[in-house]
Amino acid sequence: MSVEQLLDLLEKQERTIRRLQGEVERLKQRLAQYEPEIQSEAQGKDPPTGAEARYSLEAEEKRRKGRKKKKKSPGRRPTKLKFAEAETFEDVYPDNARPKDCEVVRERAVWRLKDGRAVLVGYRVFQGPDGVEPRIPGVTPRCEYGIEILVVLAFLVYITGVSLDKACALLGFFCRLPLSKSQADALLRQLARHWETEFETLCDLIVYAAVVYMDETGWKVGTEGCSLWTFASKLHRVFLFGCRKDGDTLDQMLPPDLFQGVGVSDDAAVYRRRFLQGQKCWAHLLRKAIRLALLYPRKKTYQRFLDELMRLYYDAKRAAADKRLGPSGRARRVEAFHNRVSELFRRYWRLTPDMKPHERDFANLVDELFERMLDEELFTFVLNPEVDATNNLPERLQRAPAQDRKAGRTSKTAAGAHRRSVIMSVLESLRMNLAEFTLDTVLDEINRWMHEGVSLFARQWQDLTAKSPKAAFDTG
Repeated sequence: MSVEQLLDLLEKQERTIRRLQGEVERLKQRLAQYEPEIQSEAQGKDPPTGAEARYSLEAEEKRRKGRKKKKKSPGRRPTKLKFAEAETFEDVYPDNARPKDCEVVRERAVWRLKDGRAVLVGYRVFQGPDGVEPRIPGVTPRCEYGIEILVVLAFLVYITGVSLDKACALLGFFCRLPLSKSQADALLRQLARHWETEFETLCDLIVYAAVVYMDETGWKVGTEGCSLWTFASKLHRVFLFGCRKDGDTLDQMLPPDLFQGVGVSDDAAVYRRRFLQGQKCWAHLLRKAIRLALLYPRKKTYQRFLDELMRLYYDAKRAAADKRLGPSGRARRVEAFHNRVSELFRRYWRLTPDMKPHERDFANLVDELFERMLDEELFTFVLNPEVDATNNLPERLQRAPAQDRKAGRTSKTAAGAHRRSVIMSVLESLRMNLAEFTLDTVLDEINRWMHEGVSLFARQWQDLTAKSPKAAFDTG
């Protein structure tokens, strides 16, 4: 190439370099809005020298080597070491066996609560001549903690609503019990497995209850939305965490061919025309009427309807509490109440296409009241005084889980949801069956279960099947 051609090529390359440098500067300015550190790069710092260079090189070598692996935990401590650390020692012999005829077959160290303080007890288990090995009183199989610790932990977590971390801190502060979060989680799993049979018995007892109150609310298993369904009878409580709010779940819990009692619920679609006898919650109807009367005080129609609806409800409550009335008298009262509902429907129900939203809500409320009257689910509590006019009972039972849900303390897995269902159902049912719900009374009852092998709920089921053999056959 000639000299002139080389000069032209050099000039073109310089123009291209200047254009590319300008584009780079503009791109850096845009990028600096999102990555401020790009400004320091744009200043063109000199490469590090001396100590800085060595430091940067060492940092890069560490990054290339990767993180060091954590040292493995020493694993489970041998029983001999734990047994040697025990503060007290006890011998466990089989029933009806002479101590001199027995021999030691096992040693176990178990944490127990004594006088409100955690104590490590060393148990020496003796085997009788017949080869029978007794169980340690108040200790579930293969567990290193007494049943009292499991019950206290379950009460703190599921009844009081304390997190696992705080429950461990409380036990450590008040009882001096060394307990980690993973250990507490494992203990709750063991307790749920231990009470699985009692939970199934509670589900069977609910089916044959005379009156069952039910309600549902939202819940979560992981990130999946689901429901908490609560069923309550006079003596029993069943919680279903992580279930679906549909007819299949309700049929599984209260099979239509087995449940012959009164179902008390709100007006959700899953409950409509579902039971042989039903009672719709009056509290839900009254709340809707009160809401309209408060939000639209100038609409005197809403206030008049609320006043008449309240008078009707209080008259029905007085009739339900009147012990002088017999079956025929109660039926006549209910017929009179039905006539009053029909009159309310005739006077207040209006439905036109040009209605405002609140007017349509009022028309739907009047229509709902009339439809529930036609289904004969408004005044069942007048015919049967044992039935309550509202389902506030399950709503109160769901308040604590609702607070847990707001705080984000829902179930992480389906197994965790079932564990919560088992433990809460057993504890809340014990609350209804014991004259006094305290730690001492609960432990006395549970220790009797473990000694005799038959729980309180199993005895109730035996009594029920003795009176009605069909119940035992149906649950087969």
